[in-house]
Amino acid sequence: MTGANEAWESLMKAYSVLMKQFNAEDIWGDLTMREYDVLYQLSKCDSPLRMSELNRHVLLSQPALSRMVERLVERGYVQRCPDLGDRRGVRLSLTPAGRETQRRIGSPHARSVTRALSVLTPEELDQLAAITGKLSQNEER
Repeated sequence: MTGANEAWESLMKAYSVLMKQFNAEDIWGDLTMREYDVLYQLSKCDSPLRMSELNRHVLLSQPALSRMVERLVERGYVQRCPDLGDRRGVRLSLTPAGRETQRRIGSPHARSVTRALSVLTPEELDQLAAITGKLSQNEER
């Protein structure tokens, strides 16, 4: 097996272990982790996002994301507004209830992430951020 394949397997195993650990926590309320991720991504934006922009930041196919957004709109967490630059498009943002829910879940989740990654030194955390940042730039190639 090549070094690249070993590194890939290690990355995927770490991802799987961490996601199972986070998913098992009793912090999500009526949301799934993937739904929370949509709220989190929208919370980081200063202005409403187009669906295609949101799709670049979540691990879902476009059809799955569209269905999820529809459910989040129906539940009052996300709102659609017209895209003034493209009358055919819509932009997505959090409702006040969506923002409050994201914050309520986000704090304990951030503590969970900190706990899970506490096995790494500050230098290793910096290296991990640099390496995964570099890998995520592959999307643009």
